[in-house]
Amino acid sequence: MTTIELTALTKEYGSRRTVTRAVDDLTCTVEPGRVTGFLGPNGAGKSTTMRLVLGLDRPTCGTATVGGRDYTTLGSPLRTVGALLDAHSAHPSRTARDHLRHLAASNRIPARRVDEVLEEAGIASVAGRRTRTFSLGMRQRLGIAAALLGDPPVLMLDEPANGLDPEGFVWLRRLLRRLAGEGRTVLMSSHLMNETSAVADHLLVLGRGRLLADVGTSAFIDRNSAPRVQVRTGDPVRLRASMAARGHAMREAGGGRWTVEGATAEEVGAVSAREGIPVLELTDLRASLEDAYLALTAASAQFAAASPPTTTSPQEA
Repeated sequence: MTTIELTALTKEYGSRRTVTRAVDDLTCTVEPGRVTGFLGPNGAGKSTTMRLVLGLDRPTCGTATVGGRDYTTLGSPLRTVGALLDAHSAHPSRTARDHLRHLAASNRIPARRVDEVLEEAGIASVAGRRTRTFSLGMRQRLGIAAALLGDPPVLMLDEPANGLDPEGFVWLRRLLRRLAGEGRTVLMSSHLMNETSAVADHLLVLGRGRLLADVGTSAFIDRNSAPRVQVRTGDPVRLRASMAARGHAMREAGGGRWTVEGATAEEVGAVSAREGIPVLELTDLRASLEDAYLALTAASAQFAAASPPTTTSPQEA
């Protein structure tokens, strides 16, 4: 089994007077056998961290190793780590097949593997086309094919779903789940919360270069969201008063349904039963990964748009 281990990893840019820490004392381990989602706002340090692991940048201090070794010491690195950092890395004048053939030759990978990964990525039919004619989604598939070329135990993918169509999303999910199921180490950064939620077992969340969370996906959502309940009742006035007396706001949600903030279905059910309030529907509402992520990283976002000013409509004037 091959893990990615980061120990006190730090990367600084700038002069002594204006030092910026892109990665700040980061310590964590990316384990095999699961898909680890790598999340954080723009500028949080995700791409820099990946570059440090791959030896494309040198850390100011600390270490980043793969299977206990520095990436730069690997003789045939594609056989250990498959990486997608830039979908535009292929030479625009080369065909997709030639791009992969050059990578295979440089890492002593059998030539037959090229056609295998072209098929797996779903781009065998365009293997003879020059990559400058490729759409972003096709480039992403080619980049993933390159990452798979050496059949590596470790995959590092930066925004792999970017540019994919719905069929591509499904293909990518199945691929990542299969790779993790085979015992490989899979690290995937993404800003697409729905896709991350659908595939990631574990999350690493960065904010301004520091580790904010290292936890399972379900536990992350539970820790960073408040309970809510959706209820439909024959007597909303009485139920609203009863919940307000216990410190829970109850708001109309449409369709005859109400949302109770800060309470569980068990609590609302117990109150309703005790006071004889008829309940026709009662459901715990679980927050989404996006809700939990925004709650945790709100103070760490480097770039955030201001809320639009409230205006008075002509009817309200």
